[in-house]
Amino acid sequence: MKTIEKLKIIVKNLKKEMIAIYYAHQHPKITVLPKMIILFTLGYALSPIDLIPDFIPVLGYVDDLLILPALIMLSIKLIPHEIMEESRKKAENQPLRLKKNWFFAVGFISIWIVLLTAFVIYYQYGQNPVFLE
Repeated sequence: MKTIEKLKIIVKNLKKEMIAIYYAHQHPKITVLPKMIILFTLGYALSPIDLIPDFIPVLGYVDDLLILPALIMLSIKLIPHEIMEESRKKAENQPLRLKKNWFFAVGFISIWIVLLTAFVIYYQYGQNPVFLE
């Protein structure tokens, strides 16, 4: 089997795991910490903006190849085995179709703009911004 075919299978499995994680998040027995990690993972996966932009050579795909799978694996580790198996079965029987939600898109973009603005202000004015004094 060629490497590209193996990668396609891995990506397909990751998509299934993301849906299972979503269903696991809805389970009433999931505690607060796994719910927070799952929400972060799903938010990061669905965010239109990456931590490291894809146009940066090589490093741009680090989040897609390393960070996102690591977050998925962490989420799976925090979910009890029985709940995860139940969620995987539900994901197989009821594939998830996300509808477009402009509220969340605007929210994600706003968060990234605030972070970018804070970053620019910090490096432009140093540790003591003039306008905060």
